[in-house]
Amino acid sequence: MTAADRILGCLKGIATGDAVGKQTEMLSHEDVLRWYPHGIRGFDGTSGSVIPRYMGNAKHEWRIGETTDDTERTIAVARAIITDRNVLHVSVGREMLRCSKSVHPGVKSLWEFHQAADPTRVATNHDGCGAAIRVAPVGIFYTSARVDELLTGAREAAISTHGGSLAIAAAAATAAAVSAAIDEASPRQVQEVAVHAAAESERRWPGHNAPAFANALRAVHDYLESLPTLRPAEIAAQCFPNRPLTIAPLALGLATVMQSAEEAILLAANVGGDSDSVASIAGGILGAMYPSTVNNEWYRVVEAVNDHDLPEIAVELAQLRH
Repeated sequence: MTAADRILGCLKGIATGDAVGKQTEMLSHEDVLRWYPHGIRGFDGTSGSVIPRYMGNAKHEWRIGETTDDTERTIAVARAIITDRNVLHVSVGREMLRCSKSVHPGVKSLWEFHQAADPTRVATNHDGCGAAIRVAPVGIFYTSARVDELLTGAREAAISTHGGSLAIAAAAATAAAVSAAIDEASPRQVQEVAVHAAAESERRWPGHNAPAFANALRAVHDYLESLPTLRPAEIAAQCFPNRPLTIAPLALGLATVMQSAEEAILLAANVGGDSDSVASIAGGILGAMYPSTVNNEWYRVVEAVNDHDLPEIAVELAQLRH
């Protein structure tokens, strides 16, 4: 596998995780089973048709195979990097103002940014995972040896919408994990790199409870590693992904204890909670580590529904990696 193969695997893992996970986003684990008695096993229904639970949704009738703002804003960060050959929050902000998904008062971080309509804006609050889910292009752009650039780049990609310490640490950990995965690091090394990036980010840009995020990364990883079998119900009971200290830590934990993007995506989707974010982050890292484990049937559905042309983006990013 070349670095270019791993970069494309990362982007495919992000997009397929996002679309598969969207089917159960914000459902409790019990409600996942009510909607999908046999569990999520991929796309449930005809590609392009409205997901049944989103029929009549006033904000957006999400379709089977459709990606969310997670992928849309990942591509925005990629475009900013490709255009400027650098990671600058003004460039990221400029590209994100072109995005349209999930721009409503229910998603405060995005709503405030788009209401301001200012690409130079620097957020001073919001600790959600919105920065972590779009930061993979930073990890693609910089090799894992360039720790300072990874940390600074992750913050630059975050602060248009997310200025909280936990959000920036989550972005730093995710970018570092993606970069290490492309550099063919072992799962243990990817975990160590992510924890180090989170701890260093919290040291540089501290919050009230630093190093809370780095500690959560360790705790969730160790819990998952201790389980003889990874089961959705057990994971949902212990670390349900509905807050900053469980969403990205669960995604990074799955990415470093599992060896298949497809299996991690399905597990995240069947847990529930912020399933599209967990599946997207885990799918991206595992797609970089094990590109052949990305489900290409799912990807064909995603490309047909969304027309992202991820191979072209992957080629352009691969040429810039340094």
